[in-house]
Amino acid sequence: MSDATGSSGTVRVVTSEKRLDVRMSLSPLRRGRGDPTYESTPDGGIWRTSRMKSGPVTYRLTQASPTSVQARAWGPGALELLDAVPALLGHGDDASTFVPEHPILREAHRQLPHLRLGRTDLVLEALIPAIIEQRVHGISAFGSWRYLVSKFGESAPGPTPKPMFVFPTPDVWRRIPSWEYHRANVDPARSKTIVRAAQAAGRLEEASTMTPEDAQRRLRAIPGIGIWTAAETAQRALGDPDALSVGDYHLAAVVGWSLLGRPIDDAEMVEYMRPLAPHRHRAIRLLYLSGKATKPKFGPRTALVDHTWH
Repeated sequence: MSDATGSSGTVRVVTSEKRLDVRMSLSPLRRGRGDPTYESTPDGGIWRTSRMKSGPVTYRLTQASPTSVQARAWGPGALELLDAVPALLGHGDDASTFVPEHPILREAHRQLPHLRLGRTDLVLEALIPAIIEQRVHGISAFGSWRYLVSKFGESAPGPTPKPMFVFPTPDVWRRIPSWEYHRANVDPARSKTIVRAAQAAGRLEEASTMTPEDAQRRLRAIPGIGIWTAAETAQRALGDPDALSVGDYHLAAVVGWSLLGRPIDDAEMVEYMRPLAPHRHRAIRLLYLSGKATKPKFGPRTALVDHTWH
C-alpha cells in the first residue's frame, strides 16, 4: 500500500490475495437511500463519511480489480481512515470454519465465497442508528436518521456527490433538544437511550477491543440496549460473524420459510441456528445476498416490535 496526497485527497490502494467486494462489504453501513453519510455513484464509487478519533473524514472506495480497491479520503481523519480500509473490506474476516449442512446455505456459500464481513471499529456510529431503528418500520427510522444527522452533523470535508454530513459527536447527541427528537419522529424511550449511549461513549468504544461476548455485555449494560440492538451494532462495528438479530420482526420467519418451509419464532430460530455458531450472522447475510431468503407476502406490512428486551 502507498499514499499519494494532493488537493484531490489522499489516495491509497489496498490489495488482497483474496477477492474483495466493496459494495458487498460496505452495504450494511447504509441507512436507506437518503442516508446523508453514504452514497453510491454510477461509476462504481462508494462514498461515505465518518468520525474517526483524529476527526471527520469523507472517503471514496472504488473497485480497482477483483483483488484491489482504491481508497481516497479527505479531512482530518483521512490517514486514520485509510489505515482502517482493510478492516472495512473484511481483511480480518475468517470463514474457513463455516461449513453449513443445509443445501441452500451450502449453495449460497458456493455462489458467494468472497463475502467478507467488514468492521468499522466505531461503536457509537453503529449503535445510534440501531437505537433509532428499534420498534419502527425501516422507512421511518431512515427518515429520522437523515433528519438528525443532516441537522446536527457537520458538513462533510472534501468534494461529495451530494450534500453529505458527518456523524455528530457524542456531546452533540447528548444535547439535542427533546423537541428535535420529537420532530425527527424519535419517541422519548429511544431518545433517552441515545443520550445514555452518548454519555457512555468512551466505555462503549472500548467494546471494539473486546471479545464478542464481552462486547455484547458492555453494550447491553446501557438501559434500552437489548439483544437486537447489540447484535446490529456488533455486525457493523465489530464485524461479528455470529451476531444474530434476535427480536427482528421478519428474521425468524424468513429463516423458517427459507430453510424449513414454514414459519418459526425467535426461540426456534436460535435453537435451529445453534450448530452454525460462530457464523450465524454470516449465514443470514448469505441467505439474503444470494437471493434465497423467502417469506410469503401476507400479514401486516408494518408492525411494532420491542427490540430492547433482554
